[in-house]
Amino acid sequence: MSRVGKKPIPLPQGVKVDVRGNTVAVQGPKGKLEAFIPSGIKLETKDGHLNAVRSDDSQAAIHGLVRALVSNAVEGVTKGWAKELEIVGIGYRAEMKGKTTVVFSLGFSHPIEFPLPTGIDVAVDPKQTRLTVSGVDRQKVGQVSADMRALRPPDPYKNKGIRYVGERLKKKVGKTGAK
Repeated sequence: MSRVGKKPIPLPQGVKVDVRGNTVAVQGPKGKLEAFIPSGIKLETKDGHLNAVRSDDSQAAIHGLVRALVSNAVEGVTKGWAKELEIVGIGYRAEMKGKTTVVFSLGFSHPIEFPLPTGIDVAVDPKQTRLTVSGVDRQKVGQVSADMRALRPPDPYKNKGIRYVGERLKKKVGKTGAK
């Protein structure tokens, strides 16, 4: 039996869950999300908790996955998800252009304009070296922050680039020079 799949999902106040066929719609104070449920797994509501129940052991591989996706949707519409990025390097910075575009200066000959998808918000600190990507959908928040990091991934020799806050990098030594 899946340990993750067995855990009940607590439903906070103000969260509505609607199961229709193979989709579950979760609505809360921060927004609305939908998740796909494969056949063979049902969601049951019992005294303030949501349980993922599988019909037989052929669904064991996705039992925990479905429970985690629905749990992430419930947490997203109540608290939301956020990832923090920091920009390291002389002259590297980011700034907002309107509400839908982030402009990066990352040492290239031109600034990079990064359009934001719907449902994603970005906050840039006053020093312009720290970004907070937030939204309701965990997958979307992670994908947008990974795309931003890919614009200038951290360099192992100089440790310059865009990285997640708290990310540990292994610094490599450069050439030792001729004797």
